[in-house]
Amino acid sequence: MGVVGEQLDIDFVISTGDNFYPNGLSGIDDAAFDDSFTKIYTAPSLQKQWFNDTTPFVDKYFTDPEDHVYDWRGILPREQYISNLIKDVDLALKQSNAKWKIVVGHHAIRSAGYHGDTEELVKQLLPILEANNVDLFMNGHDHCLQHISSLNSAIQFLTSGGGSKAWRGVVSWRKPEEMKFYYDGQGFMSVQLTQTEVEIAFYDVFGNVLHKWNMSKQLHSTM
Repeated sequence: MGVVGEQLDIDFVISTGDNFYPNGLSGIDDAAFDDSFTKIYTAPSLQKQWFNDTTPFVDKYFTDPEDHVYDWRGILPREQYISNLIKDVDLALKQSNAKWKIVVGHHAIRSAGYHGDTEELVKQLLPILEANNVDLFMNGHDHCLQHISSLNSAIQFLTSGGGSKAWRGVVSWRKPEEMKFYYDGQGFMSVQLTQTEVEIAFYDVFGNVLHKWNMSKQLHSTM
């Protein structure tokens, strides 16, 4: 990852979550932060701005947390928080004049992996992404690498969740026109953007390219 980061001269890194196992961090001084993060991503090329993401959409974390304890400060009351969040996302996408619209979350909207589709996101978030012509939705959660094309819009669903745990051996293959790529092992993904072209690439842990996809757009609309 560090070698590829240097080759591409990356501007920033996005972590799609699930960095700390098995139960997250106990506090700001938890040694797991160094053991599972700081001491892992040591390559000079990765010493850039990092962005991290998660989501309050999934019901089971609130209704059936099992033995886990979550800090929901700033989230509750959840219904109002999600309502405001959806409005904010919709407004931001509507007001954006970006050539490429990319949304990142932790949970997958579409997935052929162990967890499958996240129904809460399919119901609440996907219609907003489709209405606002989003190009890419990137996520983690399922511990694999995958590329699924939407059958109803131009959205490409990209899972990069193979940074640590992997090899679950569970795949629910989708229609061939949807399922562009699936890899059950460890690896990562890169995204290169210009005003007119986007190129994504999936790599294994050795930096070997497993899958590439690109798309072009006109710089200016034609009449």
